[in-house]
Amino acid sequence: MNKRVILIGLISLVVSGHIVKAQETLKLSVEEAEQYALEHNRTMKNASLDVKKAEAARWQTLSSMLPQASVGFSYQNYCGYELSMMGMPIPMNPSGTLNATVSLALTGAQVVGTMLSNLSIEMSDITKQQTEQSIIKSVRSVYLSVLVMEQTVSLLDSSLVNLQNLEQTTINAVKAGAAEQVDADQISIQVNSMKNNINSTRRSLEMLYNSLQLQLGADINTKIELTGSLNNILNSDNIKSLLLESFDINKNYDYQLLKKSEKLTKRQVTMSWMDFLPTISVYYQYSKLSYFGKEEGFNMTPPNMIGASINLPIYSSGSRIAKVKEAKLEYEKMQNTVKTTEDALYVQERQLRYNLVSALENYENQCDNIEVSQRVFNNILNKYKYGMSSSLDVTNASNNLITAQSNYVQSIMTLLNAQIELETLMNNK
Repeated sequence: MNKRVILIGLISLVVSGHIVKAQETLKLSVEEAEQYALEHNRTMKNASLDVKKAEAARWQTLSSMLPQASVGFSYQNYCGYELSMMGMPIPMNPSGTLNATVSLALTGAQVVGTMLSNLSIEMSDITKQQTEQSIIKSVRSVYLSVLVMEQTVSLLDSSLVNLQNLEQTTINAVKAGAAEQVDADQISIQVNSMKNNINSTRRSLEMLYNSLQLQLGADINTKIELTGSLNNILNSDNIKSLLLESFDINKNYDYQLLKKSEKLTKRQVTMSWMDFLPTISVYYQYSKLSYFGKEEGFNMTPPNMIGASINLPIYSSGSRIAKVKEAKLEYEKMQNTVKTTEDALYVQERQLRYNLVSALENYENQCDNIEVSQRVFNNILNKYKYGMSSSLDVTNASNNLITAQSNYVQSIMTLLNAQIELETLMNNK
C-alpha cells in the first residue's frame, strides 16, 4: 500500500512538472519580442553562421599565400635482390626515406582572391543585418496584428453584450404581449451572427499567436503574453515624424548589397588580368635515406635541396583577352543594374510615403466613423426599448457597427504595415 502511494506521488510530481512547463509564460513588450527573436530565431542564427563561413573561406584563401610545410616517410624492401655493378654484387637492403618540404607559391590571382574574400565577408555581414531587419519587421507586424485582433474581439464582445441585453428585453416584451415573436427572432439571429463572428476572430487570433511563436523561436509549449499597448505603438506623432525624415539610399540594405556586388564585379576584371602575371614558387627539401641492413647500401639522395621557378604565360590564342573582355562587359551590366535600382528605390520611397499619408488619413476617418456608428447603435437600442424603432432598425444599426469596426481594424493594419514598409526601406531603427 505504501509503495502504491509513493508511486502515485511520483507520477503526480512528474505530471505537475509537465504542466508547469506547458504553462511557462513569456511576457513581452514589442521591443522585448524583437530582442527575443534576434536571440532565438533560427534564421538569424543561420545568418550569423554565414558570416563565420565567409571568414573561414577568407582564411582559406589567405593561407594559400603563406608557406606550406609537409613531412613524409617512405619504406622500400627489395626482397633480397642484389644489384650487380662491374661484377660486384651490391646488396639492396631495406631502407626508409624521411622527407621534409617547405614551399611557397605566389600568384596575382591569390592576392585578388583575398580581396574578393574580404568583400564576401562584408556582404555576409550586410545580409546578416538585413535578416535582422526582416525578423524585426515580421515580429513587429505579427505582434501588432495580435493587438489589433484582441481589440477587435473586445469591440465585438461589447456589441454582443448589448445585443444579448436587447434580446432578453425583447423576449420579456413578447411574454408581456408588448412585442411580436418575429422581433425577438430577428434579434436572436443577430446575436448568433455576432457570436459566430467572435468565434471566427478568436480562431484567427490563435493562428496569429502561433505565427508569433514561430517568429520568436520560442518553445512550442511556451505561452506568450503581450504587454504592449496598441495606443502607445500607434502614435500619429511618430508617423508624422517619420514622414519628415529624408531618404538616405546608402542606408538601404538592398542598395548596400548591390554596391558590394558592383565592387565584386569590378574586382573580377582585375582577377582576369592576373592571368597575364607570372607564377613564382620557391621550395626547400630535406631528405634522409637510412638502410636497415647490416651494410650501408648505395645512397645518391642529397640531404638538402632548394629550388625556385617562375612561370610566365606568353600565348593562349586570345582566351585571356576574351576573359578580360567578358569581365568588363559584366561590370558594365552591373553598373546599369545599380543605376536602375537607384531610380526604383527613389520611386518606391515616394510611393511608400504616399501610402503612409493615405493610410493615416483613412485611419483618422475610421476613428471618427466608428465613434459615430457606436453612438447610432446605442441610440437605436434605446429607442427600441421604448418602441420608437423596429427590430429591422436594430439589425441595420448592428450591421453598420460591425462594418465600421471591420473598417477600423483594417485601417489600423494598413497604417501599421505602411509605417513598417517605409521604416524598412529607410532602415529607420
